Amino acid sequence: MPSEILTNAESYAADKYAGEHGVAFLTLMENAGRAVADAVAARFEPARVAVLCGPGNNGGDGFVAARHLKTRGFDVHLALLGERNALKGDAAAMAKRWDGTVAPLSIESIKDADVVVDALFGAGLARPLEGVAKDVVVALNKSDIPVIAIDVPSGLHGDLARPIAGECVNADVTVTFFRKKPAHVLMPGRLLCGDVIVADIGTPPEAIKAIGPKIFENGPDLWNFPWPKPLAHKYARGHCVIVSGPAVLGAPRLAAHGALRIGAGLVSVACPPEAVAAHSATLDAIMVKPFAGAAGLAKLLSDRRFNAAAIGPGCGVARATQELVAAVLESGAVAVLDADALTSFANDPKELFALLREPCVLTPHEGEFEKIFPGVLKQSPTRIEAARAASSVAKCTVLLKGPDTVIASPDGRVIVNTNAPPALATAGAGDVLTGMIAGLLAQGMDSFHAAACAAWLHGEAANIFGPGLISEDLPELLPVVLSALRDETA
Repeated sequence: MPSEILTNAESYAADKYAGEHGVAFLTLMENAGRAVADAVAARFEPARVAVLCGPGNNGGDGFVAARHLKTRGFDVHLALLGERNALKGDAAAMAKRWDGTVAPLSIESIKDADVVVDALFGAGLARPLEGVAKDVVVALNKSDIPVIAIDVPSGLHGDLARPIAGECVNADVTVTFFRKKPAHVLMPGRLLCGDVIVADIGTPPEAIKAIGPKIFENGPDLWNFPWPKPLAHKYARGHCVIVSGPAVLGAPRLAAHGALRIGAGLVSVACPPEAVAAHSATLDAIMVKPFAGAAGLAKLLSDRRFNAAAIGPGCGVARATQELVAAVLESGAVAVLDADALTSFANDPKELFALLREPCVLTPHEGEFEKIFPGVLKQSPTRIEAARAASSVAKCTVLLKGPDTVIASPDGRVIVNTNAPPALATAGAGDVLTGMIAGLLAQGMDSFHAAACAAWLHGEAANIFGPGLISEDLPELLPVVLSALRDETA
């Protein structure tokens, strides 16, 4: 499936491009409606289907879908919001091709329906549902009738990925066209869309190059995993250092296992002297490197063989952690900052920003994000814009964790990760992710794609395990995930 995600404006630009290159909008509408009929027919035997059409182009798609469903033996009942003679342009043209009855939209429109096609409003809707449209949507959501939505569920904003004013169709399937929109990948829109089908309706592929989108859905087509070369040795695959505090030791060990399983040639846990015995008792392939204070860590990292470092998990929120972060960022190692490495700068984020540089990845969850980028989430239209703003300020890659993890680059590119299951909401899962990113950085991946690759593999591992997942399971599942990835990309 194509990875580009188009905003509403970019989707309109794609339609315009198609028209300028010989593909009439009427053709796009015909193909769109046929794709919706295909989706219905693929899931249901001929049955009673209610097609709910709005007054715009989304309704035009609905008229086409109704016509094709009728020819396939479905008992089609079409209901229109507004008057048929008030339709304009291509929607009016498609309404003329419908030879069945057109009933006024009402709650009765969905009575006895086995499936509903929601063609009321598309992604461009900018006002709340009201009147009979709102009443029908409320009734539809209270029913158990399966719904296939066209473009986006009615009432859902295509860019903002949330209902415009509370009421929105809760679809089982959404059929969109050419490329996905933010509403299809960001929460809560992704849940409201159900399964998303991206249909090819004849838009020239060259439209993507002309538009130049900067938002992408995460997947292996966006990055190349750093598979070991036939003659590679462990030193060629990098040496990753996980910085540990003196007391909370599980978190850095989880990160270290993530780094090792993802393929770093060597991994060491660097820790204060008082933590050496505890780490040494539980780590085998992972080495333990003692250091004393920020000066000691700086001296350790002066060895350029330590080419990647992760700091934060289990370090503690303290001035001492700030000093350790400075030592990491002043070294030549590529860096990942998570958890306490971020929260320790909550009182003066600008002190952190003055230290940051690329290649570096920040991996906050929303609480940590708010502490170092106060107000940005609330002031941003979406998590995409919030991560973009943060990356611009920090001048490095920012990975904003969540069920719709967003990875942003200072140049404005954004990758949205959509494969993370709820099982990842467990203690330590973020520490493993931190280590995975650091392990990929050690192997030479750039920060933006290392963060995206790790997020996707992290989600795939959790999906394979399923319910009952704990963070310790994630590194052990990476060989299975990586083997499948290798087979798919070979």
